[in-house]
Amino acid sequence: MNRLKAKKLIQVALVEDDPLLRANLAAMLNSSEGFHCQAAYADGPAALRGIRASRPDVVLMDINLPGMPGTDCVRQLKELAPHLPVLMLTVYDDSKQIFKSLMSGATGYLLKRTSRDKLLEAILEVHAGGAPMSRQVARQVVQFFQKADEMPVTTRNASVVVNLTEREKEVLAVLAKGYAYKEIADQLKISFETVRTHLRTIYEKLHVHSRTEAVLKYHGHEGGR
Repeated sequence: MNRLKAKKLIQVALVEDDPLLRANLAAMLNSSEGFHCQAAYADGPAALRGIRASRPDVVLMDINLPGMPGTDCVRQLKELAPHLPVLMLTVYDDSKQIFKSLMSGATGYLLKRTSRDKLLEAILEVHAGGAPMSRQVARQVVQFFQKADEMPVTTRNASVVVNLTEREKEVLAVLAKGYAYKEIADQLKISFETVRTHLRTIYEKLHVHSRTEAVLKYHGHEGGR
């Protein structure tokens, strides 16, 4: 029975240099039903070595790490495991750090002052294929895409979508408007899993690792990597 239950736990790896916060996060995960702290790392190189072998379900990543910034660690992790969801957990809420993280391949971005319940909810969401963000972060991302959506189509990099099927182009166009996966499924009258399958293919064809990278390519902004 315990063995069956263990298989259902979401295995989370922590990358956090503050020993007290690292211990508190690990304790919180291990005391929460459905979660398990698989490993906790104090820096990027240790995380890269450990995660390469253990392959957790979700990674919680700090930005300000010793030796290697969290954004660099994310980029290298995504090269090792392109579909591994990485959730940034940081004190920084400025747009530069947000977009640097997302362009590195992070799937979501939360502030460290996020409540316990919201953090656990975000881990569940990112594990299910979502892209959770703190409210302040989401507002900045939406504002960016609203400005990008106002650009004339002729300024976009149309060449990046030439290899996509018509359905994949439809999915990417709706994604670029900021819709969640379930909303894309409802709008295009396809299943949630079909949306995820299309997005995996789109990411592979566009050579990107995240929703934000795909949308930025759609809008013709390929910088930041």
